[in-house]
Amino acid sequence: MTVRRIAVVLWSFVAGSVAFAQGPTYSKDVSRIYQAKCQICHRDGDVAPFSLNNYDDATAWAFDTRRVVMRGTMPPWKPVADHGEFRDNYSLTNDEKQTILDWIANGMDQGDPADLPEPAANASAWGLGDPDVLLTVPQSYTPPADVTDTYRCFVLPETGFTQDTFLSAVDLRPGYRKIVHHVLIFTDSTGTAAKKDGQDGSQGYDCFGGPGIPVDTTNLLSALDALGGVAGWAPGTRPHFLPDGVGLLIPNRSRIVMQVHYHPNGVTGEDQTQVGLYLMRTEVKKRLYNIPVVNTEFKVAPDTVKDVVATFPPVPLPFSAKAILIFPHMHLLGRKIKADMIELNGKVTPMIYEDDWDFNWQGSYTYKEPIAIPNYARIKVTCTFDNTADNPKNPNNPLVTVGWGERTTDEMCIGFVGITLDVDPFTILRTIKPAK
Repeated sequence: MTVRRIAVVLWSFVAGSVAFAQGPTYSKDVSRIYQAKCQICHRDGDVAPFSLNNYDDATAWAFDTRRVVMRGTMPPWKPVADHGEFRDNYSLTNDEKQTILDWIANGMDQGDPADLPEPAANASAWGLGDPDVLLTVPQSYTPPADVTDTYRCFVLPETGFTQDTFLSAVDLRPGYRKIVHHVLIFTDSTGTAAKKDGQDGSQGYDCFGGPGIPVDTTNLLSALDALGGVAGWAPGTRPHFLPDGVGLLIPNRSRIVMQVHYHPNGVTGEDQTQVGLYLMRTEVKKRLYNIPVVNTEFKVAPDTVKDVVATFPPVPLPFSAKAILIFPHMHLLGRKIKADMIELNGKVTPMIYEDDWDFNWQGSYTYKEPIAIPNYARIKVTCTFDNTADNPKNPNNPLVTVGWGERTTDEMCIGFVGITLDVDPFTILRTIKPAK
């Protein structure tokens, strides 16, 4: 019997049996909370270090669960309430927290197994179920251990799509998560990436600064995706389906190019990241564009806590849109990040606010209802950076001035906003059919 199991048994004995019948049980109460809020990560083959699939799992990790629930660090839902309303919110309500804590305090009664919910529908290792199309980097790649940051682009195998194809979701599974800083997906209909692939004798090609895909007449309508990418992954990101009617475009005769930022930090290994594509099954009404709201012209001096502001568009424009999702991004000096939509008359609509930024728990958040962005409105992103010795995540000792850059020890201030245009020439000028 393990030390952890002995501790659980002793705790159950000390807690006493009087409250067992009066408090919550695993089968009736706790299992449903874990299934809805925890098993998206704590399941076999996923990112969490252990599973919470059953009663034995739940009791074995009960003390750790109690600690992180009381601290509010798990589940790691970062958006602050009342700054945007999001789908798939896996934060615990006060009642759910109390149910878990009461169950542990009362001795972790299993209850009647007949009260258990039906098993989760998704038994796949992929968070959204098995993808319709699975693309894998043809050969593994090992970034050099003595290079702090490596940007490598990989041209993925052909999708087999014979027409413009829309996706309802993209999921990415890094092969070696410990060294992968982030991943961005682009499309290339010019053939440029394929020509660069393998020219230096290794899988892919170096692409510090971007994938190097030119914008010309063949991909003019994909220019916005060249800025923000089609999709992305960073530590903590969970996949989500887009709302019905909204899709990500993979243009006909294009290749998917995956840019991986590696941060080995002295420890490296083989990575063979996979991409899962989920075809859109409903009528395509709107195309999603990922717009980066970004500031690249800032410096944060040592011993300074500083707010950095990014806005988009640079000048107000007569275009209206809907914000479908938002993906905030900073690095290690980041402490807070928020986004607001500001109308021409000065009205402010909060879009997201994270008051305890954590690089290891980033995410793309989809709004319950799209946020209307009227003509001449702008989106403002405010990033708060802490470049002091009081920031335990500060990577620099001694402290140095930090600005925009693509190294992990540099900083970024970005809010990727997924939008649909109210008047979109791409969808107006063509008939779009759902996947069969």
